Amino acid sequence: MFNKILIANRGEIAVRIIRACKEMGILSVAVYSEADRDSMHTRLADESICIGPAASAQSYLNIAAIMAAAELTDAEAIHPGFGFLAENAEFADIVIESGLVWIGPTPASMRTMGDKVTAKKEMAKAGVPLVPGSTGAVETVEEAMVIAKQAGFPIIIKASAGGGGRGMKVVHTETSLPNAFSLCKQEAGAAFGDNTVFIEKFLVEPRHIEVQVLGDTHGNLIHLFERECSMQRNNQKVLEEAPSPALDDETRAKICAAGLAAAKAVNYVGAGTIEFLMHADKSFFFMEMNTRIQVEHPVTEWITGVDLIEWQLRVAAGEELAFTQDDIKIKGHAIECRINAEDPFKFIPSPGTVTLYHAPGGRSVRVDSQLYTGYKIPPHYDSMIGKIITHARDRQKCIRRMQRAIDELVILGVTTNQELHRRLLANPGFQKADFNIHFLEKWLHQIK
Repeated sequence: MFNKILIANRGEIAVRIIRACKEMGILSVAVYSEADRDSMHTRLADESICIGPAASAQSYLNIAAIMAAAELTDAEAIHPGFGFLAENAEFADIVIESGLVWIGPTPASMRTMGDKVTAKKEMAKAGVPLVPGSTGAVETVEEAMVIAKQAGFPIIIKASAGGGGRGMKVVHTETSLPNAFSLCKQEAGAAFGDNTVFIEKFLVEPRHIEVQVLGDTHGNLIHLFERECSMQRNNQKVLEEAPSPALDDETRAKICAAGLAAAKAVNYVGAGTIEFLMHADKSFFFMEMNTRIQVEHPVTEWITGVDLIEWQLRVAAGEELAFTQDDIKIKGHAIECRINAEDPFKFIPSPGTVTLYHAPGGRSVRVDSQLYTGYKIPPHYDSMIGKIITHARDRQKCIRRMQRAIDELVILGVTTNQELHRRLLANPGFQKADFNIHFLEKWLHQIK
């Protein structure tokens, strides 16, 4: 096992990894920008080192500065967390070539699954269901028109290198296709440095279901069931739960098997997530793979009892999984609410000083956060400041426990989305699990 690792991230995920390190007897190194000097992760780590100014490009995305910090502190491995450089295969290559251990999948797996056109080709070979559309990159408007007519409108144009809900355009008619196609290519080139796009049939009211996988370097690969991630706005998740209330046993077995097949196709090592879109008739289609730990990993940890961060570290150190697929069972239900420093209904960020912070507690309530009273939330990064996760024997009990936890949460000095969660949890459609990926946006439009 490692003696010391460096965490190339910030905020609550850095805190989460540091805590796992402490429980495993591993020393941790935190890196921070000048804006994060007083952040919780810099206080909890055994060592902390400044890597640049507030701007991400000069700090958390600065590979040279991160590698220099690893060298200065004698770190043996680097954990990238999520976001920033977590899915950057070039960064993984540099870490490995420098003689350090990359706590994540192989760069080859990252490249294959990070390029959506290549990923679709590999998934087709593996027999994983795909959304109707192009089999590869689409170069011209004329080609786009032919594919769109074959798939049937509406269609969605996606940047091959896109992610996190960016680089997508939905097209409903033939007349709007040429302009949308050109814009998407331009935006893809500007945002990702790669203007490659592809086309898929736009599924009107699907659910977003994702399968958690975990593999080791000894050829063992398992799934840890699925998560329901349909509650989202602008393709950004707001609330997640596990297991999905929409799946019966037969569909669950099929979608988890498809997730495993997808991971096996790229010889996946470590923790990863296969994302699917599912129709009301239970048919489902591969969307993409996230080759990193997910924001919503705690709900999977609750229902399976597997510490995913711990096993990321153990797998990276060469250990074999201590359990098989038959050992993984679903135990109860878990829900996660993302707590953001933003207006709950206008979604305007609300950085500033937290004048009072009180975290909820009680049985089966978990809080992953970097908050403390007096903490200054910087304006330079994502507005998520924490997550509340609850677990119970069934979904209704879990909802009630989350409602209690949200009511107990106190964050003064900044505006948060606490009220959004309070109203959402009480919504009849949510309580009956009668929703899809458009539910939240339609509901928000109605209550405005």
